[in-house]
Amino acid sequence: MGDLAAAFQAIDAANAADPTQEAGRPAALLYGERMSAEMDRLFPGADDVLRIAARGQHVERWLLPRRDYPEGKAGYFAWRREQGRRHAERVAGIMADAGYDAAAQERVGILLRKEGIKRDADVQALEDVICFVFVRHYFAGFAAAQPDHDMVDIVAKTARKMSAAARARLLAEFALPEPLAEAVRAAE
Repeated sequence: MGDLAAAFQAIDAANAADPTQEAGRPAALLYGERMSAEMDRLFPGADDVLRIAARGQHVERWLLPRRDYPEGKAGYFAWRREQGRRHAERVAGIMADAGYDAAAQERVGILLRKEGIKRDADVQALEDVICFVFVRHYFAGFAAAQPDHDMVDIVAKTARKMSAAARARLLAEFALPEPLAEAVRAAE
């Protein structure tokens, strides 16, 4: 297997160049650290590939701004697909440099492109971690910028991406207002 510390160091070095600051630090670097912390908390036995996918999930995301794609759902999904492809390629290269074999590099691409969500346990684990990081660190700010009537739909869409176990844990760990908690309970 490869060198996990070297892979994390390379991802962090790449993300340290993010010009966007959050809490006085590069936002992408902070996001990667949050992803790793949540991965370790939710899936302490995760293998290196899943842990690297979590840390590199948004590697150099700022290099492809959302504004470069058309407004609306089609533009958003095209941007998101391209981000997944770019992240997969970049992280696979980092893994190669850290001594991981071609199979591990291929696997991280599957995870980062979210291929097989709901069918592949590792892809689902990564998605669950993403959702927990969103709720724990970004939901309040996001919700403040959205009309109240849209939040139930947004929470329902987020909850549908999560596993049943993650939804149950989310409800146990977070005090969501009842309409939002109901949207989580209703998700399948």
